[in-house]
Amino acid sequence: MDHSHMDHSGMGHGDMGHGGMDGGMPACDMNMLFTWDTTNLCIVFKWWHIRTTAGLLFSLLAVVALTAAYEAIRSASRRYEEYVTKKTEETPIRGHEVGAVTERTPFLWTGRNQVEVSQKAHVVKAVLYAVQTFYAFMLMLLFMTYNGWVMVAVGIGSFVGYLVFGNNTSATKDSACH
Repeated sequence: MDHSHMDHSGMGHGDMGHGGMDGGMPACDMNMLFTWDTTNLCIVFKWWHIRTTAGLLFSLLAVVALTAAYEAIRSASRRYEEYVTKKTEETPIRGHEVGAVTERTPFLWTGRNQVEVSQKAHVVKAVLYAVQTFYAFMLMLLFMTYNGWVMVAVGIGSFVGYLVFGNNTSATKDSACH
């Protein structure tokens, strides 16, 4: 039955309370289109709600710092891989007799071999990779606020992070997200 022709404006439903569900605070505004508007902008979490100009500036600086920190994590992962490569090359190969001293045997040999060092390093590298992937997708969520100011902050953070931590790194990336 079609009720679109009926006028319900005089029924007085406008003052119905909803139990203070929003607590009188403006709700987060989720845009799915690009915008420069920061009214009721929430960044990733409901508690990261921008209400003032100072809050916006602080949040944009936080986004720059978070994005730069991603480059720091990538740099730390690269340094760890270099360390593991060096350590693996210094560690005797499996099959060498215990007590057999070669030019590759460290002065204080711990009894470990390349396979053990490599397996343990692989687990640590997997953890670092997971952290980087999680972090990259969180940065993607920042970008997906579709707010121009946040997007610019992500770009500036990438620039700062690469400038500070990307000394020995190519400027090209394999993937946009991670």
